[in-house]
Amino acid sequence: MPLLDLPGVALNYADDGPRDAAALVLSNSLGSALGMWAPQVAAFTTHFRLVRYDTRGHGESSVTAGPFGIADLGGDVLRLLDALQVERAHFCGISMGGLTGMWLAANAPDRIARLVLCDTTPWLGPPEFMQSRIETVQREGLVALADATMSRWFTPEFTAAQPGVVAGIRATFLATPVEGYAGSCAALRDADERADLAKIRAPTLVIGGTHDPAPTLEASRALAAAIRGAEFTELPAAHLSNLGAAGQFNARVLAFLVSE
Repeated sequence: MPLLDLPGVALNYADDGPRDAAALVLSNSLGSALGMWAPQVAAFTTHFRLVRYDTRGHGESSVTAGPFGIADLGGDVLRLLDALQVERAHFCGISMGGLTGMWLAANAPDRIARLVLCDTTPWLGPPEFMQSRIETVQREGLVALADATMSRWFTPEFTAAQPGVVAGIRATFLATPVEGYAGSCAALRDADERADLAKIRAPTLVIGGTHDPAPTLEASRALAAAIRGAEFTELPAAHLSNLGAAGQFNARVLAFLVSE
């Protein structure tokens, strides 16, 4: 996969599908990488130029020195689009990727055509929560969080039915650089997009998982209600709904993106 060298960061990305089709960017969750979107590639490339990337500090993208915030993560997407000569794109982000999408839609509205926000929230709550996670991974490594994270990301039924998928996602989580994970946790700790939701004008779809412990289904519904005209869909999954209910996820997202 190509590596895009930007000032201060190198982004690993994949660019699939027809170059003359509308572009769709997929943005990964905290502790995952662009491979998390494998169940979407075949379905989405029949309609779109599909751009996936590893968020800085994840996957094959570089770990940046110093603190960074959601504006930096959004800026990475804009510079990636510039490098690919894409003026305007659809954007679909899950968890951390959803926060990036909120920032983009509010601050670069001319670049975002339609927005899909999956299993995400505009504010993670008091900073102590993410600060504690930072301190844990810095002290004990990501292995200290792996079991609890997988239990949040997948239902027991999915884990039993698809052990290979869960094992692959777990391996990616454990391979995430501690510095990259901690840096992203700090960006999420400091992020608060609640006031910016009123600025979003892109047609928006919010997806919430029935079994997602955070954000809860109620929180996902509240997010949709805070964005003008947003649609809401509940899927029978935990936190990673694109994997836990892949077929339904693909069908709903495609129906939304190709609608007039």
